[in-house]
Amino acid sequence: MVEQKTVKAPEIKGLQIEPSIVDILGTIEREREREIIARRFGLFDRKETLEQIGELLGITRERVRQLEKSVIAKLRAAGEQLPNIKEIQSAFITELHPLGEAARISDLGAKLTKENSRLDQARIAFLAQLCPALAIVEDNDFYHYAVGIAAVRDEKAIKAAISSIIEAIKKIGEPATIDKIAAKANISDVKQAEALASISKQLATLNGRWGLVKWPMVNPKNIRDKIYVILKENGKHMHFNEIAAAIKKSEFKRKDVTTQAIHNELIKDKRFVLIGRGIYALNEWGYQKGTVADIISEVLREAGKPLHRDEIVKRVLKSRFVKETTILLNLQGKPQFKRVAKATYSLADAE
Repeated sequence: MVEQKTVKAPEIKGLQIEPSIVDILGTIEREREREIIARRFGLFDRKETLEQIGELLGITRERVRQLEKSVIAKLRAAGEQLPNIKEIQSAFITELHPLGEAARISDLGAKLTKENSRLDQARIAFLAQLCPALAIVEDNDFYHYAVGIAAVRDEKAIKAAISSIIEAIKKIGEPATIDKIAAKANISDVKQAEALASISKQLATLNGRWGLVKWPMVNPKNIRDKIYVILKENGKHMHFNEIAAAIKKSEFKRKDVTTQAIHNELIKDKRFVLIGRGIYALNEWGYQKGTVADIISEVLREAGKPLHRDEIVKRVLKSRFVKETTILLNLQGKPQFKRVAKATYSLADAE
């Protein structure tokens, strides 16, 4: 039998988890099957794979899978006859209601235990499997391990609702608040919509908005993405020192970055444009790269005719955050520009 390490026994609403686990395992007649369940769920140590358990017990991984499935089915069929399951199920449902009638195991564990450790979550996942009034969503490439109140939504309905949320977000086309998404997905309870969205591995949330996990605005994966989010949220240009400070104050999971690292990434990424001394904006806002003289040249080239200096200043300031005097000095001091009338300039090579 797998070694049962001595750990501080956490409680679920006054119930000792570990004694309940031991008592439930005791209802399994064969020791090999108890071993499989304990190791597969990680009830006393880390979780083990089918291959690891099969090698230990001298059976194939497929046989391990079959035995695991069979034992869980028998335990679930026993339902409330199992030791303390009725009380445990009641505690789970009580906490699931305010969470939106469904929740990831990690979120449920945070409500039910003090430490919410890996071991706590493994045991909660196992116990939830045995509660007949609960619906289980297994962990895979698309879903986090989650549990819901079956009377509200069974597993199939949970997955269908999540698909509706994903499709709603795709139709909106950009990160949105959960109430807007819920309305688009025809889910009347916003709290339920938020709970369902959290179960999906295809979705992410940041700053109160949800979107596809591949969208940097809700799931920035590197420093460049985080810079993009900060500038986008701010809505206007920022000095790289301001960007660094904003990242450190953000809700990002990893935000301990140096100012120099941020400056380096700003220089490398085409999404960002230097528009002043140390000041950056997003390329998508219409800002252009180049010196002030380059921007003046582009302004005159696009105009196709001479422009008054005030109009030149106005147009350049849309692409550069510089002083007006800097623009005027470039107009007067650069050979590529010529004055053709009072305070009016054109390109020197213009016909």
